[in-house]
Amino acid sequence: MLALCLGVLAAATACTGSSAAPDPAKPTAYREGTLRVLASSELADMEPVLEAARAATGVTVRLTWTGTLDAAEQVASGKADGAYDAIWLSSDDYLRLRPGAAAKLADATPVMSSPVALGVRPQALARLGWKPDEVTWSAVHEAVAGGRLTYGMTDPVRSNSGFSALVSVASGLSGAQSALTDADVRTAAPRLKEFFAGQKLTSGSSGWLADAYAQRGDVDALVNYESVLLSMNRDAKSGLTVVRPRDGVVTAHYPLTLLTSAPAGARESGRVLTDWLRGPEAQRSITERTFRRPVAAGVAPAAGLEATVRRELPFPGSLSVADGLLASYENELRRPSRTVYVLDTSGSMGEEDRIGRLKSALTDLTGSGGSGTGRRFRDREEVTLLPFGDRVKKVLTHVVDPGAPGPALDAIRRDVGALEPAGGTAVYGSLKAAYQHLGRGGADAFTSIVLMTDGQSGDKVQDFDSFYAALPEGQRHTPVFAVLFGDSDRRELTHITELTGGRLFDATGGSGALDGAFEEIRGYQ
Repeated sequence: MLALCLGVLAAATACTGSSAAPDPAKPTAYREGTLRVLASSELADMEPVLEAARAATGVTVRLTWTGTLDAAEQVASGKADGAYDAIWLSSDDYLRLRPGAAAKLADATPVMSSPVALGVRPQALARLGWKPDEVTWSAVHEAVAGGRLTYGMTDPVRSNSGFSALVSVASGLSGAQSALTDADVRTAAPRLKEFFAGQKLTSGSSGWLADAYAQRGDVDALVNYESVLLSMNRDAKSGLTVVRPRDGVVTAHYPLTLLTSAPAGARESGRVLTDWLRGPEAQRSITERTFRRPVAAGVAPAAGLEATVRRELPFPGSLSVADGLLASYENELRRPSRTVYVLDTSGSMGEEDRIGRLKSALTDLTGSGGSGTGRRFRDREEVTLLPFGDRVKKVLTHVVDPGAPGPALDAIRRDVGALEPAGGTAVYGSLKAAYQHLGRGGADAFTSIVLMTDGQSGDKVQDFDSFYAALPEGQRHTPVFAVLFGDSDRRELTHITELTGGRLFDATGGSGALDGAFEEIRGYQ
C-alpha cells in the first residue's frame, strides 16, 4: 500500500480566502460556496490563484495538506466521505488502482501539468560533456555508476515526484515499451541499484529537498518536477540546467477530482472552479507563477518551458506492480538508513502519559505482519535508540535483517517498552553522543538524528555549537529532525535544526500528533 505522492499522515492545514484554518483531524461541515479539498502540499503555490478564483467565482477553497498514501486510505476506507468534497493531487493514477477507491472518485479535471526532469549544476554538466537535449536515463545511470554524478530525490513512498522519477528511471533502464511489469522491474533491478547508489539526498517534500540541496555543495543534481527546478532557478538563483531525458518521462497532470459523496452544491462549486482554472486568464497566471504547463489551447507556456514534447511514460497498470516497485526501492534498491533516535526520558516525561505516547509512536514504526511499504523500519536499516535524562542512559542499536526482520523489530519493541522517565534534560550532550556514534563508521547510508524532547535543555548550547563546528564536513551533513512536544523550547529546537540542516516537526496538536510526526520524518531518512 504505497503511494506515489505520499506525504504521510497529513501534517499541516492551510486555507484560501478569509476563513480560519481547520484542525485536519476534525474536517469542517460542508458550507455552500466552500470546497473542502485534500491536496498535495506542493500546491501551496496555487493559493494566490485560488484567491483570484474566489473573487471571480465566489468559491472558497479550503485545502487540507496530505499525501497520496493518506489520501488513498481516507478515500478507499470511506473516511473522506462527508469530510471532503474533492482531492487535488499531482496524480490520481495510484488511487484508482486501490480496490474500492475508484468508485468513490467522480469527475477528474486536469488543471496543469509538469513532467519529471533532472536539474544539473553547470559545473557538473560541463564535466560530463552533456548536451541537454540528447541525455537519456541510460546516460544518467552511466554517469552515476561511474561515480561522476550524485543527486537528490524525494522519497517515492511519500512524494509523487519521487514515485514519478522512480517509474521514469525503471522504464528507461528496463527498455519497457509499455506500462511497467514485474518482469521489467526484475530486469532493471541491478542497474536501478547502481543508479540509486548515487542518491545523496532524500526527503518527504520538495521544499526541504531544495533547501538541503542549496546547503550541500557536494550534490550535483536534483530529480524533481520541471516546475520545481525552474522555480528554484527563479527564487533561489540555483542556476540549474533542466534536462528532460529524451527516452521518456512521467508527467503530473494535477487533476481536481470530485468525490462521489460530495453534496450537489459542492459538485457545482467544483465545476465552476475548474472551468475558471482552465480559462485563459487563470492558465496564464498558473504557468507564470508556478512554471507548470497550461492545459488550455492557445495559452503559451511560461518562458523557460521547452516546447519539445518528450515521450510520455505510462503509469504501472496494476496495483501489484506499483506496490512491488516501491517495496523494491524501499528495501533493496536505495541506500540503507542509519538513524539515531535521541529520546528525552527525563522525569517530566512521566507527566500526562508523555512516555506512553512516545512508546506508542515508536512501537508503531516496528510494524506488524501486515505492514505495507513505508509503515515500518526498512530492511537493512540501522536503528539506534539513545534515551537520555541528566546524561545518556543507554545506546541500543539494531539492524533490520532483510531475510529475517522479526528479531530486530522485536528487540526494538522490547527496548522501547523498557523506557522509564527519570532525571533531567541533557539535550546537547546527548546530541553530541549521537554524532559520535554515527562517526564510528558503517555502511554508505542516509544518516540522520531524530530528537524528541518535552522540555528545555539543562546543558549549554555553546558547547554543542563548538562541537558541531569541529566535526568533519561529511558528518555535518547529518541533519537533526527535532520534534516539538510537551513543553519543549521551540526557539532551542529551531536553532538545532537550522544549524544542522534538519527540520522541526510539531507534535503538540493532540494524542496522535507524535505518531504523525515520527511517521512523517520517515520520508527524510
